[in-house]
Amino acid sequence: MLDQIFDYLHFHFSIEASIVLLVLIFLEAVLSADNAIALAAIAQGLENKELEQQALNFGLVVAYLLRISLLLTASWVQQFWQFELLGAAYLLWLVFQHFSSEEDQQHHHHGPRFTNLWQVIPVIALTDLAFSLDSVTTAIAVSRETWLVLTGTTIGIITLRFMAGLFIRWLDEFKNLEDAGYITVALVGLRLLIRVVNEDLVPPQWLMMSAIALLLVWGFSQRTEQPQPTPPQTPVQKAQKSEVNVEGMGTRD
Repeated sequence: MLDQIFDYLHFHFSIEASIVLLVLIFLEAVLSADNAIALAAIAQGLENKELEQQALNFGLVVAYLLRISLLLTASWVQQFWQFELLGAAYLLWLVFQHFSSEEDQQHHHHGPRFTNLWQVIPVIALTDLAFSLDSVTTAIAVSRETWLVLTGTTIGIITLRFMAGLFIRWLDEFKNLEDAGYITVALVGLRLLIRVVNEDLVPPQWLMMSAIALLLVWGFSQRTEQPQPTPPQTPVQKAQKSEVNVEGMGTRD
């Protein structure tokens, strides 16, 4: 009876399935680095650390539901190049908005700014969905077992949330990291656009990963200069300052 149930649900527990699952988890983790930077940079538009974390939590819940929907309809979605064109246009629009906007000197943040969670949550979810258009083909190519792909996706979204949380902190510490993240977004957008034009011209995945790795190295290459705290004044310095102020007042009189 149990064998019949497992066969019906297409659950094939084997060493091969375990290896495929590990490969899917590894791919999700590796392919999520650029996505995590982009989502962290978008969340920074709230300029409130508590709201940024909430935006990632809620945004990735919506993103997870969209990813599952995409995976379950992948064979249908892949028939329409318009989806990839829309994804490419959306990602390239994000990059244009980032580099064409003025920098917030206090937070060193480019790009859109948000006043509440409900503005940023859809942006996070749609950005992750656009990235998923590039990775869903890889996931399906690795395994046709739906439960394996869904399990890998679930673990991948959890990994993405952890990585995005780290990048939110690192974006404040490293000067070039936000720009590096958006350049990787541009690479993903261009890759989707090239696939629409001519799939034979799409650069191989190893080349994309090499470019992203180099961009991350550049992103972490320079720390943001932190303002130096003013040292406390000694009683002598305070007395001298008071004398200068008194003399200045006397001179004006």
